[in-house]
Amino acid sequence: MKTARKIESEMIEMMQLISILIGALITLMITLNGSLSNSVGNYTASVLIHVIGLAAIIVIMIVTKTKMKFRNHLPWYLYTAGAIGIFTVIFNNLNFVTLGVSLTVALGLLGQSIASVLIDHYGWLGMKKIKFNQKKIVGLVLIIAGIVVMAFY
Repeated sequence: MKTARKIESEMIEMMQLISILIGALITLMITLNGSLSNSVGNYTASVLIHVIGLAAIIVIMIVTKTKMKFRNHLPWYLYTAGAIGIFTVIFNNLNFVTLGVSLTVALGLLGQSIASVLIDHYGWLGMKKIKFNQKKIVGLVLIIAGIVVMAFY
């Protein structure tokens, strides 16, 4: 019989693998979105991308029989994620043409890393505080070094 600690450890490993998959999917998404944007224009591509995403989630909700649930009294900033998604797609599409996929993704990873460290450290947006530690500097420095190599060599 598995202990609770063993189950938790396996769950963490599974989530880490899923996170790697997410990274691969984001790279694929940026490539496809950028190519679509080059073909039909940035704003048209953004509309198409989000309409198709809406259709996909509707199908998923129908298949899984998930009902939409709305809650009263949620913080206003939780509703801004859709707009942030639009800007993310538009900016990625703009960068894709000039920087290519790898540098666009690497710079995005740096931005995500810095923002996530700040959100964790200060507990912004209602998140649990996870204090910054020195080990995270190593990761940030490695990301920056990788960007320098990709951008200048």
